[in-house]
Amino acid sequence: MPSPAAGPPAPPLHGLRVLDLATLFAGPLAATLLGDFGAEVVKVEHPRRPDPSRGHGPAKDGIGLWWKLLGRNKRTITLDLSAPGGRDTLLRLAADADVIIENFRPGTLEKWGLGWEELHRANPRLVLTRVTGFGQSGPYSHRPGFGTLAEAMSGFAAATGEPDGPPTLPPFGLADSIAALATSYAVLTALAARTATGRGQVVDMAIIEPILTVLGPQPLWYDQLGYVQPRLGNRSRNNAPRNTYRTADDCWVAVSTSAQSVAERVMRLVGRPGLIDEPWFATGCGRAEHADELDEAVGAWIARRPRSEVLAAFEKAEAAIAPVYDIRDVMDDPQYRALDSVTEVEDPELGTIRMQNVLFRLSETPGAIRWTGRPHGADTDAVLTELGLTADDISALRTQGAL
Repeated sequence: MPSPAAGPPAPPLHGLRVLDLATLFAGPLAATLLGDFGAEVVKVEHPRRPDPSRGHGPAKDGIGLWWKLLGRNKRTITLDLSAPGGRDTLLRLAADADVIIENFRPGTLEKWGLGWEELHRANPRLVLTRVTGFGQSGPYSHRPGFGTLAEAMSGFAAATGEPDGPPTLPPFGLADSIAALATSYAVLTALAARTATGRGQVVDMAIIEPILTVLGPQPLWYDQLGYVQPRLGNRSRNNAPRNTYRTADDCWVAVSTSAQSVAERVMRLVGRPGLIDEPWFATGCGRAEHADELDEAVGAWIARRPRSEVLAAFEKAEAAIAPVYDIRDVMDDPQYRALDSVTEVEDPELGTIRMQNVLFRLSETPGAIRWTGRPHGADTDAVLTELGLTADDISALRTQGAL
């Protein structure tokens, strides 16, 4: 074990150099996740067209709040990659980087002379991570792609919503966020391979794919049974009771009975133990076929009691339940507080702000939010000076419009 004088160990991704060339939202969030655990992330933005996330969603005093989260732990520089000086500077940055994350349409980097051949020649150990809506090949590869399209095309929207209602899209970047998690995993996998081979490679991440993975066995069901997942509202084909229920004080709770033992505890709690002896109750699918009867039993019991009493009774019975929260409840919940899931961070422009903490806890080498999203181009001169450019070089690039 290190001596106390040695200080805390470096974060696990310390020394990993990442160039974030991407915008809205999967690629940049993947870079954020790497930066949270110590990667040295440099955010590269166009000099005259900043990352749109700076102006996406609500702002305070003209300062975009989403960027404070998405841009945390990143140094920010400006660079016009389509300009000769910008191209040459990017190649110099790439020569000293481990990872580039980009989300231009396929062929764009190649048009600027920054394709895989040029980048690999500049740095054979580089991992080029390409995050696009539809991937680098196939008939849709050159289409503009956003998370909303992935949510629609994956089958997520078709399976979400009430049975008699329309397909339903999430009101936030679900597909992008799932793709960001998958991208950070892909980057670390490619880096692990580099340890063995000494060579970098291209990561091809299509946003339409990770969300398809989290939908579970739907392709397998269709392949083997011809079964197409219908919209079921809050119900499940795999178990029941599973729904949201209104309490006497006009709150909502969610109940899950994925485990047989939990389903039995719920029935005893709500005063319907006789249902446990029904032959169909013995399996999740059997219970799902009798969801109306089970929902009536559970819903009627919950409707006669306030939420606090319902939650306490379920907890005592060791049955699975959770209150349905909005963000106000999340911010006040004692479990989230204990985990520090939403943590306080000091921001030079806004003072103390609260945002989601790093994604998980490591006992020996934890991640950290070192700073929030910085102003557009705030670190350009510092980063380029560290690269070896002189003040005259930087001034010349600005004159050319490359910075």
